[in-house]
Amino acid sequence: MNERTVHVAVYDTFADWEIGATTAHINRTTWQREPGTWRTKTVGLTKDPITTLGGMRIVPDMALADLTPADSAMLILAGADTWEGEELMPFARKAREFLDAGVPVAAICGATLGLARAGLLDTRRHTSNVREFLLYSGYGGADHYVDEAAVTDGDLITAGGTSPFEFARAALGRLGVYEPHVLDGWYRLYGHSDPAGWAVLAEYEERRSAAPVG
Repeated sequence: MNERTVHVAVYDTFADWEIGATTAHINRTTWQREPGTWRTKTVGLTKDPITTLGGMRIVPDMALADLTPADSAMLILAGADTWEGEELMPFARKAREFLDAGVPVAAICGATLGLARAGLLDTRRHTSNVREFLLYSGYGGADHYVDEAAVTDGDLITAGGTSPFEFARAALGRLGVYEPHVLDGWYRLYGHSDPAGWAVLAEYEERRSAAPVG
């Protein structure tokens, strides 16, 4: 088994709920195509503890300076109250390193503002909370804005802060965590509370459990 790590940026006022579905189901092996392949690792500006917007305290696994695209399957960036200033721009610059190396970046809510300010949305299809939110940055990518819950353009995934399950579907799909029909069932269940989605997941797990080993 080739273990792969998804790096999750963490910082003060980190918006817990925006990526919770994504990180939980990267780590949860149930329904996965290759159970045990995926794990998450948190990355802070330093290894000092941070406090999320929900009041949760997180001690980062590593510092941003030690993160390289070659060691990562994806960089995930959540929103935070501090994206409008300069404090978090090192994460946007790291996102550029990832994209230049062909490693996916997934950004939601306020993190899209940081990417816009770094010029990473000027030539890529993208979305955010609303178009005006990004116009505030003075960026040059307004013509590439798409009014959808989540948008994937090559190695870049963007989403608005009210679309955590669409964001998760895009990230999980880009990583290949689930078979396509399982991902569809997953989204139907979690994104729309459709019990038919649970039937897809249960059938998949039942078939896998019944399959001969070796």
